Amino acid sequence: MKKLLSIALGILTAIGGFVDIGDLVTNAVVGARFGTSLVWVVIVGIVGICVFANMSGKVAAVSGRATFEIIRERLGPRPALANLAASFMINLMTLTAEVGGVALALYLASSVSPTLWFPVAAFAVWLVIWRVKFTVMENVAGFVGLCLIVFAVAVFLLGPDWKELATMAVPAVPAGENPFSYWYFAVALFGAAMTPYEVFFFSSGAVEEKWTVKDLSTSKMNVFVGFPLGGLLSIAIAICATIVLLPKHVEVTSLSQMVLPVVQAGGTLALAIVLVGIVAATFGAALETTLSSGYTIAQFFGWTWGKSQRPAKAARFHMVMIVCLIVGLGVLFTGVDPITVTEFSVVFSAIALPLTYIPILIVSNDPQYMGEHVNGRVTNVLGTIFLVIILVAAIAAIPLMIVSGMGEA
Repeated sequence: MKKLLSIALGILTAIGGFVDIGDLVTNAVVGARFGTSLVWVVIVGIVGICVFANMSGKVAAVSGRATFEIIRERLGPRPALANLAASFMINLMTLTAEVGGVALALYLASSVSPTLWFPVAAFAVWLVIWRVKFTVMENVAGFVGLCLIVFAVAVFLLGPDWKELATMAVPAVPAGENPFSYWYFAVALFGAAMTPYEVFFFSSGAVEEKWTVKDLSTSKMNVFVGFPLGGLLSIAIAICATIVLLPKHVEVTSLSQMVLPVVQAGGTLALAIVLVGIVAATFGAALETTLSSGYTIAQFFGWTWGKSQRPAKAARFHMVMIVCLIVGLGVLFTGVDPITVTEFSVVFSAIALPLTYIPILIVSNDPQYMGEHVNGRVTNVLGTIFLVIILVAAIAAIPLMIVSGMGEA
């Protein structure tokens, strides 16, 4: 049981990163429109986030410091400020979407207007961050979020033609689809898998839990169990949509459409389980993004930070999080669709990826911080390959968004 609980940080990070409100709907959209032809992007994203999250966790365990602290010190204030500006704005957009996602999930469960749930969700996020211990928070949110395994169960209950799914999974633009739209969603899925706040939260959480060199095995367990699990849940959502929604030409625009395959497979009980999972996943993502907002700002400016720190001792850290929640609420009350906000955030996330992952690769190869635990040859080769992919995605993101009309072409 102790070993199981030791991977809770990875599960929470992966659930919040791979199956947040944007991924929940985006994977269903992709499955209902492109079938399994974009599953390869999720697999690439799983490998990429594992490579860099492992570096980030190792840096935190060896140095005892979070990634952003070292980035500022190692690269200097100006490059770190560019990183901070890009990641913070994307994080704020994602935070807004996640709070909205919690409200949408509660609306599905209660039929009470999402507008009434917005302040409740934001207050609950603040209350958990303020009053609940970090280990309790990660254990509860991470493991309850595993209720989304019902999507994987639904795949088998639906009894698909496995040969057809495998044939469809070959990377290719489906007949009748616009290639620009196909590649737009490919970049969006990749950006969602590699979202910067995942590594900031993961490394900061490692410091919160006081990891040392002795915890390097725990770090690897978190990464290589948690992130693949989150990615597999994303794939299961896409496959469910492929089986049920694609043949009926259903255009997914809401959470209610996304859960239709689960209802068809398992009825009311499955619906209840998946709603619990969606609330837990979006709430976990809201916790991650809120904390990441405080982490990045406080670490850049050298403020006292940490969830375990009382507000009186880390006033600026806690104030940043409160302000971000208030700003997110303000945006939601304008009537903007949380799903639309997330769609923008994952595309712009792809643009900011180089600013996040290049410094991590540099720091993890610096003997001054890592000593004998600098990256090995295989890790550096994989890191370099993914940096090339990241740069291509960053360059292509905006042109594809414009040319494809955000995938509508």
